[in-house]
Amino acid sequence: MSNQIADKRRWHWACAAALVLLLQPAFSQVRQQTIEPPAPSADVPAVPQSGSATGGVFAPVLDAEKRPITEGDFVKTGPKIYEDISAKAGLTSWHHTMGTPQKKYIIEEIGSGVCLLDYDHDGWLDIYLVNGSTYDAQDGKAEPPHAALFHNNHDGTFTNVANIAGVTNGRWGFGCAVGDYDNDGWPDLYVTNFGKNRLYHNNHNGTFTDFAAKAGVTLGNWSTGASFGDYDGDGRLDLFVPGYVHYDMAHPPSAGPAGAGMGFCEFRGIGVSCGPRGLEGEPDHLFHNNGDGTFTDVSVKAGVSDPNHYYGFSSTFVDVNNDGKVDLLVANDSSSNYLYINKGNGTFENDSFDSGFALNRSGRETASMGLAVGDYKNSGQVGIYTTTFSDDYNTLFQNMGAGNFSETTSRAGIDQITYPFLGWGTEFIDYDNDGWKDIFVANGHVFPQVNQHQWGTSYAERPLLFHNIDQGKKFEVVPAVEGTGLAEVIPSRGAAFGDLFNDGKIDVVINAIDHTPVLLRDVSPDHNHWVGIQLIGGPGTPRDAVGSTVYLTADGMRQRGDVMSGGSYESSNDQRLHFGLGKATSVDSVEIHWASSGKVERVRLTGIDRYYVIEQGKGVVPSVYDGIAAQMASGKKDTHPPSGN
Repeated sequence: MSNQIADKRRWHWACAAALVLLLQPAFSQVRQQTIEPPAPSADVPAVPQSGSATGGVFAPVLDAEKRPITEGDFVKTGPKIYEDISAKAGLTSWHHTMGTPQKKYIIEEIGSGVCLLDYDHDGWLDIYLVNGSTYDAQDGKAEPPHAALFHNNHDGTFTNVANIAGVTNGRWGFGCAVGDYDNDGWPDLYVTNFGKNRLYHNNHNGTFTDFAAKAGVTLGNWSTGASFGDYDGDGRLDLFVPGYVHYDMAHPPSAGPAGAGMGFCEFRGIGVSCGPRGLEGEPDHLFHNNGDGTFTDVSVKAGVSDPNHYYGFSSTFVDVNNDGKVDLLVANDSSSNYLYINKGNGTFENDSFDSGFALNRSGRETASMGLAVGDYKNSGQVGIYTTTFSDDYNTLFQNMGAGNFSETTSRAGIDQITYPFLGWGTEFIDYDNDGWKDIFVANGHVFPQVNQHQWGTSYAERPLLFHNIDQGKKFEVVPAVEGTGLAEVIPSRGAAFGDLFNDGKIDVVINAIDHTPVLLRDVSPDHNHWVGIQLIGGPGTPRDAVGSTVYLTADGMRQRGDVMSGGSYESSNDQRLHFGLGKATSVDSVEIHWASSGKVERVRLTGIDRYYVIEQGKGVVPSVYDGIAAQMASGKKDTHPPSGN
């Protein structure tokens, strides 16, 4: 029997023993860990039927000015962590559009994602924003809304070059994922739509060509948060595409015998759009990379086809049990989440329930939208955070080892605050470079009707930032200081996280529905050090090193970073790895576990507060970041946009 199986069985016996203890009369410790949500509302039945999974109906939580805390609860003074520089950066020239403002149907509600990638290899992250569409555009009566590709001008501003680059999409868009699927060293882009998806191949000259049809990855109904990863260890990136709802634009879902059940078209007793519960789901797809520019659908063979047709939203490949093979996580809306363990033979084991990730700790399905993965405890194991619907709490899953998870949101102190919010894009980020990963959540409701009722929530909502204060055991809410980015009230959906200005700070780009994009620059006043690493894979490893893991030690603290595609909500983050160093002035060691090849390499870094490129088998190699580091150190280049203060 393998050690992994033995660990799994010991875990199951431990769970059984814990259940016996729960049945005993001494409940004191258990009661201390019970989630205590806001008080149930007396106006509505405790557990009404709804199209989305929730935890019940709760009384409104208001601030001192009687506003819902989702659009209030601001403080006058405090640290300025994020600054909204969207207009100064030039992003507000573009606008997202999806359906009608009334949001009568579910296809109009869920918004779109955003991807960060250095598409032109100049060392500066660019921004790709997916756009939705309109009914007139679908019928050919109007020009469809176009996606945006904002080129980083290196001076704090961006220029939309989507038309020149050939990536405007022009379809009802939802998500995007970044990955170098042909191992040519340049990032490619997969865009998911209602209808046919696109696979934009990077032509190395600032333009892309859509090869989705040639590659065999167009699909055809409703796809969402895709991700790239090498599941079979052949050194080539494969592609996973979740499906959401099987939708018929000509016959949109409505309440009644021919559509969804009446309860699936209500929220707190009022009529809203139907679904996703009560509607037919769309299956998931795993495409194997054939190495010749084409893919083969191996979903059923690999065991990840989603035969139950759950409502898939976000996904990513990452090694959750430290066996050197990437596993697959899928956040599902109003149905149980998926955790597929890679068996190493081209197939996966559905370990969703056994692992503890399928449901929250109450044994209940959640409306999981966003998906964050990261080693927030610096334990060498990745944890998981998922965002959910309002009238429910976001879930934090601690990795207990061997691919087993325990939902610890209440113990971490971040359950109650999230009940009024409806969460989307999310990520573990070290915003203050203290060496401990924090949590950022972008929020916004799907029903405009909530603004007409005193329910303690709102359609546009402010983001949440949770600061890691006790080595991952506890988090605290960072106050929303008036006039700062954390006090921005917006209808958020997709969000991507990365260092847009090469200053070691993690910025946030939010694709807000029916709104201009929001760029929140990290301006945290800390004086901690940092280091960034970009990996280049060699033979047997994907060229962009997706699936690789880095362990970095500085001043006795060992951190883990994973190169991932997808995640957040229908988005892709900066694939460079960022490590906050606190007050450490040097890096002790860097240990790289290269994806697919199984090779482990140790590299020495000679400096801090800059980016390095490490190529498999060659160590640190010369790169564009050498010049950027020199320029920033000398102050010759103004990489900071003018402050609003």
